[in-house]
Amino acid sequence: MRMSVIGCGYLGATHAACMADLGHEVIGIDVDPAKIEKLNSGEVPFYEPGLDEVLQRALASGRLRFTTSWDEVAQFADAHFLCVGTPQRAGSYAADMQYVDAAIAELAPRLTRPSLVIGKSTVPAGTAARLAEYLEQHAPVRELARLAWNPEFLREGFAVEDTVTPDRLVYGVADEESAAILAKIYEPVTVHGMPVIITTRPTAELVKVAANSFLATKISFINAMAEICEVAGGDVSVLADAIGHDTRIGRRFLNAGVGFGGGCLPKDIRAFQERVGELGVSHAVDFLNDIDAINLRRRQRVVDLALASVGGSFAEKTVAVLGAAFKPDSDDVRDSPALDIAASISNAGATVRVYDPKAMDNAALRFPKLDYSPTVADAVSGADVLLHLTEWREFRELDPASLTPLVRNPHIIDGRLCLDPARWRAAGWTYEALGRPTV
Repeated sequence: MRMSVIGCGYLGATHAACMADLGHEVIGIDVDPAKIEKLNSGEVPFYEPGLDEVLQRALASGRLRFTTSWDEVAQFADAHFLCVGTPQRAGSYAADMQYVDAAIAELAPRLTRPSLVIGKSTVPAGTAARLAEYLEQHAPVRELARLAWNPEFLREGFAVEDTVTPDRLVYGVADEESAAILAKIYEPVTVHGMPVIITTRPTAELVKVAANSFLATKISFINAMAEICEVAGGDVSVLADAIGHDTRIGRRFLNAGVGFGGGCLPKDIRAFQERVGELGVSHAVDFLNDIDAINLRRRQRVVDLALASVGGSFAEKTVAVLGAAFKPDSDDVRDSPALDIAASISNAGATVRVYDPKAMDNAALRFPKLDYSPTVADAVSGADVLLHLTEWREFRELDPASLTPLVRNPHIIDGRLCLDPARWRAAGWTYEALGRPTV
């Protein structure tokens, strides 16, 4: 099929490259000419494992190109995937819908033949109905400009895998023809046999925010248990293993630590609260306020532990931070717990040195006052305490004995609970972790 992908950020660029690699003819559009130039030259403007190879292969096939021209997009494609961002609105919990609305306003008057617009962006409930009405009113083909909702479930670091072999596909449609078009688009994907759920547009809109709210709840639950373990003398990692064997609970997403961040979970659960309040049932998600608060408390707990480890004052102290991205295998620093902690300690008077394998350029743009080191050794040199805040494999495989001579004080706080305590202690380090006993 001939399709367009509107918005070539993380979601859009991944979707465009993968759809073309699966055999479709795809044109991507974005308002940023520099981004379009990079993509057309085969350069992914962010870090995502494996995506550069898929992009270059799709470009070489002749089935993929990128543009800034709306006229070109409307003339070329019969299906249009809406993949623009919906960030948190400044000064509010609500989602900022200006990019979605602007894209539809550009596309609608150019739809001169039957078309299907397919929303993938994470939006408040009711958005699809509003956009469908707008399309019918402003598209020259009127009701033949249909709208479906097809939420995305990409995990950063696994985006290619999640696009071509997802664990489920959700089609939110208002008519059988839209469902048939989506089935044709995803035919190269559904041969793998994953579930396909055909539902209404309102349900499809809710699926993504409900899933993210549940995941955030599970993460914050185990972090609440970590708070209790710290005062009761328990070990939250063993606790998670024990309850995770219950098949009703499961072990995934029961990893205690500094909590979740990134461009999805935090803003999605806040936007969900805002929209549910607008619908008049805010009490239904009151618990999400506590989930958010638990998540943020874990960041402050690391700051408190670091402060205690250096004697109660950060003045004239050096703190080394391993990690800047909000998760490994990503260069995304949006709402990064690691950078939030680093900035708090820097503001309290410490010299903070940060090292991350992929995210330092993005981190420096957002937090230019922090020091950024080219290697782990440079970051830890002369440090009074070392904070492990993003669980990159490089950090998990570090030899602690090689770092001991470099630091002023061999004290590590494992904010991700994935280092081997015995190995670090054997190398002369004081090892601390959230929710685990300190020996």
